[in-house]
Amino acid sequence: MIVAFSVTPVGAGENVGAEVAEAVRVVRESGLPNRTDAMFTSVEGEWDEVMDVVKRAVEAVQTRAGRVSLVLKADVRPGVTDGLTGKVERVERLLAGPDAARPGDGRETA
Repeated sequence: MIVAFSVTPVGAGENVGAEVAEAVRVVRESGLPNRTDAMFTSVEGEWDEVMDVVKRAVEAVQTRAGRVSLVLKADVRPGVTDGLTGKVERVERLLAGPDAARPGDGRETA
């Protein structure tokens, strides 16, 4: 499964980089495949291990701010591995040109 989530401390002001960095640190130290962008951190693994990482990331932010907002989106697809990079690679192949993948061959689904 892939989980994209965002943890935001509530009441910490506009500059929350230090708090968010603590959440990202938890994810990176988990050893699970992950990626962070401007809005979300995505992590891939089995249900229990991914949810444990999300919980620990929230707790890390909560130590710096008493209230935390969590936004979470999950792609629960048993048996799929390397979805975190595979989905992006498929889209990049499509963007590379018409010979990279043909519509209807199943490779164009992100």
